[in-house]
Amino acid sequence: MAPVNRASLIIKTHKVLKKHFKPCPPHHDFSLLEQALFAAVLENAPPDAAEQVYAALSKQFFDWNEVRVSTVRELCEVMSPIPDREAAALRLKGILQSVFEAQYSFDLEILKKQNIGVALKKLEKYEGITPFSLAFITQTALGGHSIPMNEGALAALVVLGIVEESDAAKGRVPGLERAIAKNKVIEFGSLLHQLGVAFHANPYASAVRQILLEINPDCKSRLPKRGAKKLKPSAEKPSAEKPSAASNPPES
Repeated sequence: MAPVNRASLIIKTHKVLKKHFKPCPPHHDFSLLEQALFAAVLENAPPDAAEQVYAALSKQFFDWNEVRVSTVRELCEVMSPIPDREAAALRLKGILQSVFEAQYSFDLEILKKQNIGVALKKLEKYEGITPFSLAFITQTALGGHSIPMNEGALAALVVLGIVEESDAAKGRVPGLERAIAKNKVIEFGSLLHQLGVAFHANPYASAVRQILLEINPDCKSRLPKRGAKKLKPSAEKPSAEKPSAASNPPES
């Protein structure tokens, strides 16, 4: 697909998604650690469910250290509103344990004073930090130009013809940031995330298929078919030079 066609499709995707989803405002008051923990909950969950779970974690546990030492089963009982609660609980515990072992506290604010590349190099070493959460942190806490990608979002972009399966499997979406201006990445990221959640939950749902066809009528032959092999994005974390597979350092 020619770059100009990909860019046009990305722009149309943004336009169509605004008709079907409402962008969720970012938590500007969250610390860097809180952004990381929220991303761990949000990754494959509807925003309202993620908000509910994060609030419950904050209220039902004395502090983040209690969350760290709690069992996955205990956390899952609180995290029942989200679909992948066990995976999310493991991400939460991994982040908290890694941060605690690194500095015996739960404060990452010093990373905001460092170069983004340096900060990301440290963050990507933490257990529980996924490419999605790294891009989310870059966007919401470090001021970078990044768009978080969950599994469903990548799969939907493959169907739309915006990205090839080979790139999506590595978590790469060429041309995405060039098509979406930095002042629009939070809105676009939120809208795409919601499409990704819906696609991941049920790629055969008529509402999901209608949205995809509205964006690109030519994608009909690529719509998911029952029994077909699912895309498996790479679990590799992006390098410190590139905050995420779909992210760039902040513009000067």
